[in-house]
Amino acid sequence: VQLQASGGGLVHRGGSLRLSCAASGDRLDYYAVGWFRQAPGREREAISCVASSGGRPWYADPVKDRFTISRDNTKNSFYLQMNLLKPEDTAVYYCALCWAGVKGYDYESWGQGTQVTVSS
Repeated sequence: VQLQASGGGLVHRGGSLRLSCAASGDRLDYYAVGWFRQAPGREREAISCVASSGGRPWYADPVKDRFTISRDNTKNSFYLQMNLLKPEDTAVYYCALCWAGVKGYDYESWGQGTQVTVSS
């Protein structure tokens, strides 16, 4: 499956953005999907993951109660609604397949990310 993120941009602190991820090559129904981000000079940070059947998603503590992941299997897409954005949310955001590993959530099959910049 190939994934492509979009919807990033520049927003002020407290603003909102909705990221989209479009899939091709396979149906997303079969996969857990999620988002991670990477800021310059920092390690990749897992953000969210939701199972193939939906259900209760996982969120990293820094984004809990501000970000919401959703999926629309009929459109072979999933989304990340980001509210109350903070400058520390600035990063390139990637959508990917995800799973819960021994050391936390991990990802594969990500495509090109989308830049999110939050100004103060």
